Amino acid sequence: MGGDQISWLSTDAAAAQLGITKRTLYRIIDTGQLPAYRFGRVIRLQQRELHEFIEASRIVPGTLAHLYPAAEDDER
Repeated sequence: MGGDQISWLSTDAAAAQLGITKRTLYRIIDTGQLPAYRFGRVIRLQQRELHEFIEASRIVPGTLAHLYPAAEDDER
């Protein structure tokens, strides 16, 4: 095998990096959006896959218009 060593994160560390609760992290894992690994009773995440998840979650400009009032509402 190659010399690449996997950097593992605990669920506490992964949730802290994302700025979310562990409960939300478990939901993301359970829906298949983020891979995780169970070793006995311990759940771990790969740092590389967490980084890929973060990059894939980047918001595309112009896709949030539904979250704020339309310009015509501002004219009233």
